[in-house]
Amino acid sequence: MRCVSPCTVPRGSDLVVPAGAVPAGAVPAGLVIVDKPAGMTSHDVVARLRRLLGTRRIGHAGTLDPMATGVLVCGLQRATRLLGHLPLEPKVYRGTVRLGVATSTDDAQGERLGGVDPSGVGEPEILAGIADLTGAIEQVPSGVSAVKVGGQRAYALARAGEVVRLAARPVTVFRFELLALRSVDGPAIDLDVLVECSGGTYVRALARDLGAVLGVGGHLTALRRTRVGPFGLDGARTLDEIAERPVLTVGLDEAVAAAFPQRMVTAEQARVLAHGGELPATGLAGTSVAFDPAGQAIALLTETGSRARPLLVLRPAGCSCGRCGAQPPKRPHEQP
Repeated sequence: MRCVSPCTVPRGSDLVVPAGAVPAGAVPAGLVIVDKPAGMTSHDVVARLRRLLGTRRIGHAGTLDPMATGVLVCGLQRATRLLGHLPLEPKVYRGTVRLGVATSTDDAQGERLGGVDPSGVGEPEILAGIADLTGAIEQVPSGVSAVKVGGQRAYALARAGEVVRLAARPVTVFRFELLALRSVDGPAIDLDVLVECSGGTYVRALARDLGAVLGVGGHLTALRRTRVGPFGLDGARTLDEIAERPVLTVGLDEAVAAAFPQRMVTAEQARVLAHGGELPATGLAGTSVAFDPAGQAIALLTETGSRARPLLVLRPAGCSCGRCGAQPPKRPHEQP
């Protein structure tokens, strides 16, 4: 069991700290949903947020390649510990696959490795190839992906000149739809696609494999992530917008309420959970969140048999952060 002490905050639009005047630790725990620009790594985005929001305690869930844009979920303060528990699937992308050219990175930033004129490939063949890559599949990630090999990122090994061979792993492609098809100079064919998939799926690997299935080569030329679990572009902000209004997108109470089934508990049950204790199970499957009578999220719960135990305590007893609503323990001389 781990403990995390978030702060109860209103929506970001109501919690504003003047731009350029964010003291360290002023922004409370919660989530910021970023619309990542092209040309930046996910780490670059986190570094920029640290400067804008005045805290080093920021992490992100789900890496986006530098070429890609779109939804990047970031946790602030103790909300970084929540990221590993949030159901951040499925992930939805819109992208462009170019048939007729294979590259060393499976995207437009790599070196051309070859290819075949795809003008003889028709839409029926393309749709059949897409169907073969839909559902539960075994996918080999790109050799320049963030997958770790012997403790090092594959892309770091590739940059050092090492040949990286990654094992296939199971992923699920729930939807792989052809939105548009057009011929371009090259000769090549560009496919605008929509992909809805499980975490760990590489869309550029889908582009590579589609080109291979069709025998012409393929790579990804554009990618935009439009949704991660419950978080979409409609709630995302650019870094410039965050610079103008350094606010949370969603507070922790709101985030867990949107992500997990809710269980209301009594004040006494909330006290038990705050101390890391267990409650009787209620039959909720998976992870749920317990809310006290005041509407505060107390803990994430998981049920085993007849007991519900805390998976992550959100408001631990005796917290003295001053921002989560928990009361510090009384000193011996203090009266209740």
